[in-house]
This record gives sequence, C-alpha cells and structure tokens, in this order.
Amino acid sequence: MSASPARAEWLRAELARHERLYYLLDDPEVPDAEYDRLLLELRQLEAAHPELVTTDSPTQRVGGAVAAGFAPVRHGVAMLSLENAFSDDDVADFERRVRARLEPGIAAGELDYVAEPKLDGLAISLSYEQGLLTGAATRGDGITGENVTANVRTIHSVPLRLLGAVPARVEIRGEVFLPRAGFAALNAAAAQSGEKAFVNPRNAAAGSLRQLDPAVTARRPLAVFCYALGELAGFAEPATQEALLAQLRDWGLRTSPEARRVQGVSGCLDYYRTLAARRAQLDYQIDGVVYKVNELALQRRLGQVSRAPRWAIAHKFPADEALTRLREVEFQVGRTGVLTPVARLEPVLVGGALVSNATLHNMDEIARKGLMLGDSVPAT
Repeated sequence: MSASPARAEWLRAELARHERLYYLLDDPEVPDAEYDRLLLELRQLEAAHPELVTTDSPTQRVGGAVAAGFAPVRHGVAMLSLENAFSDDDVADFERRVRARLEPGIAAGELDYVAEPKLDGLAISLSYEQGLLTGAATRGDGITGENVTANVRTIHSVPLRLLGAVPARVEIRGEVFLPRAGFAALNAAAAQSGEKAFVNPRNAAAGSLRQLDPAVTARRPLAVFCYALGELAGFAEPATQEALLAQLRDWGLRTSPEARRVQGVSGCLDYYRTLAARRAQLDYQIDGVVYKVNELALQRRLGQVSRAPRWAIAHKFPADEALTRLREVEFQVGRTGVLTPVARLEPVLVGGALVSNATLHNMDEIARKGLMLGDSVPAT
C-alpha cells in the first residue's frame, strides 16, 4: 500500500464519487464491501501518515469529543418561515397579493412557480467556503441558530466538498429528515434494546441532529434535501428557483426529485392534488406543498413581511384523522383549581404522530353525544 499523497488523494476522490452515486443519484456502482475496503485503506493510510488527513476526507465524517452544548451561530442571511394556505382560495389570494405588488407589465400572463414537497423535518443551513463545508446551523429563531457542524458532517448526503466551480462563500438551506424506512429501523432497534420509541420521524430527526455526541448521530440514517441559498459571495446567482435547484445538484447536493415548475394557480393546485394522492407512497413524511415564484428577480421585488417572504407560501394538507377507542377519562387539576377532563385513548398513529390523550374542553357536547367508555372516537 503506497503512502504517497497521490494515493490518499485518489482514495478520497473515489470514496466521494461512490458516496455521490449512492446518496445523491441512487445509482451505486460497487457493493458496500468494496466501499468499506477503500475506506479502510484510507483510514490505515491516514493513521500511519497523519499529515495526509484533510478536513474533507470521508474518514472525518465522525470525530471529535462529545460537546458540552451547542454554540450560537448568527446566519449571514435570515432563515425565513413561511405563511400557510389551507384552501384553494388561500392560494388564489396569495397570487392576487403577488400580482398587486408587481407592475402590470411584469405580472402579465400566468406566473411561473416552483412547487416542492413541504418536508416535515428540521431546517438547516450549510456553510461552504471555497467549496469546503465549514459549518452547519439549525434555524433557531431565524436570526441565530445552533452550531451542529460535527453532527451534520456525519450525514452522507451532505458533501464535505462541493463539486465544480464554487462560490467563495455560500449558505445553503435545506431540511434534515429521517426517511420512513430509517424511522422504522430506528424504532425497531429501540424496541430490541428496551429504549423508548420515537413518536414520529420529525422528532426522531430533530433529536438525532441535536445529539451532543456526533457518533450517536452517525448511527441515525438522516438525509437532507436542499432548496435555497442564503449568503452568496463570488458566484453569479441563478436567475430562477428552477435553475437554483439545478445548481445545487451540480454542486453535489440532494434536492427533492418531486420539485416541478408549474404555471399559475391552476398549476399549483394540480401539483398539490397529485402529490396529496401520492403522499403515503413517498419515502419521507410531508405535511404540504411549498409554492415559490420562480424568477429570483421577482422574489427580490416582492421582498418579505416580518420574517416570511411575500413570494412563497406553504399549502398545508388537511389534518389526518383516525378512529380509536376511548379507554377512560381522568380529571386533572390546574394551577387555578379548574378541573380538566382528559381522555385516555387507545394509541393510534395520526399523521406520523402517536396520539393517546385528548383534552375534553366541552363536557356539555360530550354529554349531548352520549360518549361512553369503549366508544370509537376520531383522533386528529
């Protein structure tokens, strides 16, 4: 085994290529055993010659001591939240507001939007300098988040180095999530070891990302889809949201394969209904659809209100509902002495969350319906 820098460089490039094929393109070229063999060779080479270790080496995805806490990180550009739409009329109202803020000539004809699934995960900001991953932070309050760099480095769908021509500095926004299969495997392992199961994939993803020990995060099958830019320096901004997603893919980042360019309100609603019908077939949990004005120049014209952009909106799916059984009713005493009846239900999954309790605010309505222990009741 050669100890030359050239061999180490080749191994790093080859392992990065295989990670890209596996995690980004879902098109592995070699079996896992071959990837493991190459990784072992690189580990041995770096152990014998520490001067060959680089920060973007695949061997450095997990490392470092357990953190005492997460340091605050101020985002270069604020991470905005989205206003919600709950009906077709809300989406139509959103477009009317968009058109009202644009000059008539600009808003003539149907507007182009990019529609994407609204992932039920945890927002993340990835910082790269000269193409090298230098930091990762949670959304926090939108202005300041938590430094989770060591944990994000363990996520294989996050490249440690971007591909191709890269900016001097860029913040890339995305969502960390736990695929359904990974969530099931995680809970199966928890059951085997006698540990508490996670309630839903979102909580599991958030809990996994905020582990003080990166080695724990590394054992969780987290994934990331990217969809936006924050700070950008030394690089021409793409002209459209569609082109932005293509640029992210060119850099080696994952984007949602479900993202589509659509026209007008009708195109948005067609996309929403199509995705809603396929929702249960996706390998990850979503709770709606996001529409973004496609042209970034129009996004800048529209600006933002408070901490939400005027050029995007989240069209939420209706709340899931499932039937369960009323097991018993208990009364809890509040701090003011008020009694609140609480229903204990047969646990049931609703929208990925395990529901087992419900507060009964209206006893008159309960009496009118004649609810009895053992009755079937809807849970939302």
